[in-house]
Amino acid sequence: MGNQVEREQLKADLMLPWVIVGMMLTMLAAYIIICHTLGEQLQQPLPEAQRVLLRTVFYVIAIVTFPLTNLIRHIQLRLNQTMPCSAATPGNIAKSRYLVTVIVSMSLIEVVGIFGLIMFVFGDGFNTLYILTGLSALGLFLYRPKVDEYSEIIEAISAQNHE
Repeated sequence: MGNQVEREQLKADLMLPWVIVGMMLTMLAAYIIICHTLGEQLQQPLPEAQRVLLRTVFYVIAIVTFPLTNLIRHIQLRLNQTMPCSAATPGNIAKSRYLVTVIVSMSLIEVVGIFGLIMFVFGDGFNTLYILTGLSALGLFLYRPKVDEYSEIIEAISAQNHE
């Protein structure tokens, strides 16, 4: 019974990180809606050769962004657990540390969706917009807030305070 109550409290603590994920998803949807409604008015086409080069660079950056985000997130999670902290409550420290981790992860992944918007503005079609926006949405799913990660941070900080 106590474990269920504790798990519900952890979920409640993650409300703000989930709001951030929701805002990022809303921004991705807004990119698609804006491109569909404004369409050609928004586009400032580049020559084909420049557009292909830019698209290639953006795809390479998008491909590199996923493992890089995973690495940065892993490092942040370990730092959240091991950084010394004051005598404040472990829950508050863990909440603020995990929030920073979520914000960094979501921001890095959101950039991939912005690449799709940029490519659309530079004259690419909806296909590139959909691919990069879809990759960004996948990243938001992969790096979403997780109760298990958050509880591990709380446990590690609690253990530090008891030493």
